[in-house]
Amino acid sequence: MSDVEPKAPADSLIGRVLNLLLHPVETWDVIDGEEASIEGIYRTWVLPLAVIPAVGRAIGLVSFRGVELFGIHLGPPGIVSIVGDAIATYALTLISVYLLALLIDQFAPQFGGERSRTQAFKVAAYSGTAFWVAGVFMLLPSVGGLFALLGALYSLYLLYLGLPKLMRSSPALNLNYFGLTCLMAVIMAVVISSVTSRVIGYGGPIHID
Repeated sequence: MSDVEPKAPADSLIGRVLNLLLHPVETWDVIDGEEASIEGIYRTWVLPLAVIPAVGRAIGLVSFRGVELFGIHLGPPGIVSIVGDAIATYALTLISVYLLALLIDQFAPQFGGERSRTQAFKVAAYSGTAFWVAGVFMLLPSVGGLFALLGALYSLYLLYLGLPKLMRSSPALNLNYFGLTCLMAVIMAVVISSVTSRVIGYGGPIHID
Protein backbone atom coordinates (compact mmCIF):
# COMPACT_ATOMS: atom_id res chain seq x y z
CA MET A 1 0.00 0.00 0.00
CA SER A 2 1.31 3.45 -0.83
CA ASP A 3 2.37 5.82 1.94
CA VAL A 4 0.87 8.75 0.04
CA GLU A 5 -2.33 9.89 1.71
CA PRO A 6 -5.19 11.78 0.06
CA LYS A 7 -4.53 15.50 0.43
CA ALA A 8 -7.97 17.05 0.00
CA PRO A 9 -10.56 17.14 2.81
CA ALA A 10 -12.41 13.85 2.58
CA ASP A 11 -15.57 15.16 4.23
CA SER A 12 -16.52 17.36 1.27
CA LEU A 13 -17.83 16.37 -2.15
CA ILE A 14 -15.06 18.21 -3.98
CA GLY A 15 -12.45 16.81 -1.62
CA ARG A 16 -13.60 13.24 -2.18
CA VAL A 17 -13.71 13.78 -5.95
CA LEU A 18 -10.15 15.11 -5.97
CA ASN A 19 -8.94 12.29 -3.75
CA LEU A 20 -10.54 9.66 -5.94
CA LEU A 21 -9.14 11.15 -9.15
CA LEU A 22 -5.65 11.95 -7.84
CA HIS A 23 -5.15 9.23 -5.21
CA PRO A 24 -7.47 6.42 -6.31
CA VAL A 25 -5.76 3.51 -4.54
CA GLU A 26 -5.71 5.18 -1.13
CA THR A 27 -9.22 6.56 -1.56
CA TRP A 28 -10.66 3.14 -2.44
CA ASP A 29 -9.13 1.90 0.83
CA VAL A 30 -11.02 4.63 2.68
CA ILE A 31 -14.26 3.93 0.81
CA ASP A 32 -13.91 0.21 1.49
CA GLY A 33 -13.92 0.72 5.24
CA GLU A 34 -16.67 3.35 5.39
CA GLU A 35 -20.08 2.69 6.88
CA ALA A 36 -22.50 3.72 4.15
CA SER A 37 -25.98 3.16 2.78
CA ILE A 38 -27.23 3.03 -0.78
CA GLU A 39 -29.62 5.89 -0.08
CA GLY A 40 -26.82 7.97 1.39
CA ILE A 41 -24.47 7.41 -1.56
CA TYR A 42 -27.28 8.22 -3.98
CA ARG A 43 -28.10 11.45 -2.16
CA THR A 44 -24.60 12.75 -1.49
CA TRP A 45 -22.70 11.40 -4.49
CA VAL A 46 -24.65 10.08 -7.48
CA LEU A 47 -27.39 12.71 -7.60
CA PRO A 48 -25.09 15.78 -7.62
CA LEU A 49 -22.39 14.34 -9.88
CA ALA A 50 -24.53 12.55 -12.46
CA VAL A 51 -26.29 15.83 -13.20
CA ILE A 52 -23.07 17.40 -14.53
CA PRO A 53 -22.96 15.73 -17.98
CA ALA A 54 -26.72 16.06 -18.43
CA VAL A 55 -26.72 19.79 -17.72
CA GLY A 56 -23.42 20.37 -19.51
CA ARG A 57 -24.74 18.71 -22.65
CA ALA A 58 -27.99 20.67 -22.45
CA ILE A 59 -26.19 24.02 -22.18
CA GLY A 60 -23.83 23.02 -24.96
CA LEU A 61 -26.74 22.18 -27.24
CA VAL A 62 -28.44 25.50 -26.47
CA SER A 63 -25.34 27.30 -27.80
CA PHE A 64 -25.07 24.96 -30.79
CA ARG A 65 -25.64 26.69 -34.12
CA GLY A 66 -26.44 23.69 -36.27
CA VAL A 67 -24.46 21.49 -38.62
CA GLU A 68 -23.86 21.34 -42.36
CA LEU A 69 -24.23 17.93 -43.99
CA PHE A 70 -23.92 17.50 -47.77
CA GLY A 71 -25.18 21.00 -48.39
CA ILE A 72 -28.10 20.60 -46.01
CA HIS A 73 -28.11 22.85 -42.97
CA LEU A 74 -29.70 21.31 -39.89
CA GLY A 75 -30.58 23.84 -37.25
CA PRO A 76 -30.02 23.39 -33.51
CA PRO A 77 -32.37 21.16 -31.49
CA GLY A 78 -35.47 22.73 -30.00
CA ILE A 79 -35.49 23.62 -26.31
CA VAL A 80 -38.10 20.95 -25.55
CA SER A 81 -35.87 18.28 -27.09
CA ILE A 82 -32.85 19.57 -25.17
CA VAL A 83 -34.66 19.51 -21.84
CA GLY A 84 -36.11 16.08 -22.61
CA ASP A 85 -32.65 14.79 -23.47
CA ALA A 86 -31.20 16.08 -20.20
CA ILE A 87 -33.99 14.59 -18.10
CA ALA A 88 -33.83 11.24 -19.89
CA THR A 89 -30.04 11.07 -19.60
CA TYR A 90 -30.09 11.90 -15.88
CA ALA A 91 -32.90 9.49 -15.03
CA LEU A 92 -31.39 6.62 -17.00
CA THR A 93 -28.00 7.24 -15.40
CA LEU A 94 -29.49 6.96 -11.92
CA ILE A 95 -31.21 3.72 -12.88
CA SER A 96 -28.13 2.27 -14.57
CA VAL A 97 -25.93 2.84 -11.50
CA TYR A 98 -28.29 0.76 -9.39
CA LEU A 99 -28.64 -1.96 -12.05
CA LEU A 100 -24.87 -2.18 -12.43
CA ALA A 101 -24.53 -2.54 -8.66
CA LEU A 102 -27.08 -5.37 -8.67
CA LEU A 103 -25.11 -7.20 -11.36
CA ILE A 104 -21.78 -6.64 -9.62
CA ASP A 105 -23.26 -8.07 -6.44
CA GLN A 106 -24.95 -10.98 -8.21
CA PHE A 107 -21.81 -12.16 -10.02
CA ALA A 108 -19.36 -11.66 -7.15
CA PRO A 109 -19.40 -15.30 -5.91
CA GLN A 110 -18.64 -16.59 -9.41
CA PHE A 111 -15.33 -14.74 -9.25
CA GLY A 112 -14.44 -15.74 -5.71
CA GLY A 113 -15.88 -12.57 -4.21
CA GLU A 114 -18.29 -11.76 -1.39
CA ARG A 115 -21.80 -10.54 -2.02
CA SER A 116 -22.64 -7.16 -0.53
CA ARG A 117 -25.22 -4.88 -2.08
CA THR A 118 -23.76 -1.80 -0.39
CA GLN A 119 -20.18 -2.55 -1.43
CA ALA A 120 -21.34 -3.23 -4.98
CA PHE A 121 -23.17 0.09 -5.02
CA LYS A 122 -20.02 1.85 -3.81
CA VAL A 123 -18.15 0.36 -6.77
CA ALA A 124 -20.82 1.35 -9.29
CA ALA A 125 -21.25 4.86 -7.88
CA TYR A 126 -17.67 5.92 -7.21
CA SER A 127 -16.19 4.43 -10.38
CA GLY A 128 -18.40 6.70 -12.49
CA THR A 129 -16.85 9.83 -10.99
CA ALA A 130 -14.33 10.63 -13.72
CA PHE A 131 -16.91 10.33 -16.49
CA TRP A 132 -19.40 12.54 -14.66
CA VAL A 133 -16.84 15.22 -13.82
CA ALA A 134 -15.62 15.23 -17.44
CA GLY A 135 -19.21 16.09 -18.37
CA VAL A 136 -18.47 19.71 -17.59
CA PHE A 137 -16.63 19.85 -20.93
CA MET A 138 -19.90 19.08 -22.69
CA LEU A 139 -20.42 22.83 -22.40
CA LEU A 140 -18.09 22.93 -25.40
CA PRO A 141 -19.57 20.60 -28.03
CA SER A 142 -16.41 20.77 -30.16
CA VAL A 143 -14.25 19.06 -27.49
CA GLY A 144 -16.88 17.61 -25.18
CA GLY A 145 -16.88 14.20 -26.84
CA LEU A 146 -13.11 13.82 -26.47
CA PHE A 147 -13.13 14.67 -22.77
CA ALA A 148 -16.13 12.40 -22.23
CA LEU A 149 -14.10 9.55 -23.75
CA LEU A 150 -11.10 10.33 -21.54
CA GLY A 151 -13.38 10.48 -18.50
CA ALA A 152 -14.93 7.14 -19.42
CA LEU A 153 -11.48 5.54 -19.74
CA TYR A 154 -10.41 6.87 -16.35
CA SER A 155 -13.66 5.65 -14.83
CA LEU A 156 -12.82 2.17 -16.15
CA TYR A 157 -9.46 2.49 -14.40
CA LEU A 158 -11.24 3.41 -11.18
CA LEU A 159 -13.48 0.38 -11.65
CA TYR A 160 -10.43 -1.82 -12.23
CA LEU A 161 -8.95 -0.67 -8.91
CA GLY A 162 -12.09 -0.66 -6.80
CA LEU A 163 -13.93 -3.77 -7.96
CA PRO A 164 -11.59 -6.46 -6.55
CA LYS A 165 -10.86 -4.46 -3.42
CA LEU A 166 -14.47 -3.94 -2.37
CA MET A 167 -15.94 -7.21 -3.64
CA ARG A 168 -13.04 -9.38 -2.38
CA SER A 169 -12.78 -11.28 -5.67
CA SER A 170 -10.10 -13.89 -6.29
CA PRO A 171 -6.89 -12.35 -7.72
CA ALA A 172 -6.83 -15.04 -10.41
CA LEU A 173 -10.32 -14.02 -11.54
CA ASN A 174 -10.08 -10.23 -11.14
CA LEU A 175 -9.56 -9.57 -14.84
CA ASN A 176 -12.54 -11.71 -15.82
CA TYR A 177 -14.74 -10.00 -13.23
CA PHE A 178 -13.58 -6.61 -14.49
CA GLY A 179 -14.19 -7.60 -18.10
CA LEU A 180 -17.74 -8.75 -17.42
CA THR A 181 -18.51 -5.61 -15.43
CA CYS A 182 -17.11 -3.44 -18.24
CA LEU A 183 -19.30 -5.24 -20.76
CA MET A 184 -22.39 -4.64 -18.62
CA ALA A 185 -21.49 -0.97 -18.20
CA VAL A 186 -20.97 -0.53 -21.95
CA ILE A 187 -24.32 -2.17 -22.72
CA MET A 188 -26.06 0.21 -20.32
CA ALA A 189 -24.27 3.19 -21.89
CA VAL A 190 -25.40 2.07 -25.35
CA VAL A 191 -28.99 1.74 -24.12
CA ILE A 192 -28.89 5.24 -22.61
CA SER A 193 -27.44 6.65 -25.84
CA SER A 194 -30.07 4.86 -27.91
CA VAL A 195 -32.94 6.16 -25.80
CA THR A 196 -31.71 9.74 -25.64
CA SER A 197 -30.98 9.81 -29.38
CA ARG A 198 -34.71 9.33 -29.91
CA VAL A 199 -35.42 12.33 -27.71
CA ILE A 200 -32.92 14.81 -29.12
CA GLY A 201 -33.09 16.01 -32.71
CA TYR A 202 -32.06 18.81 -34.97
CA GLY A 203 -34.56 21.51 -35.61
CA GLY A 204 -34.97 24.89 -37.16
CA PRO A 205 -35.06 25.71 -40.85
CA ILE A 206 -33.54 23.29 -43.33
CA HIS A 207 -32.23 24.59 -46.60
CA ILE A 208 -30.07 23.46 -49.48
CA ASP A 209 -27.22 25.70 -50.62
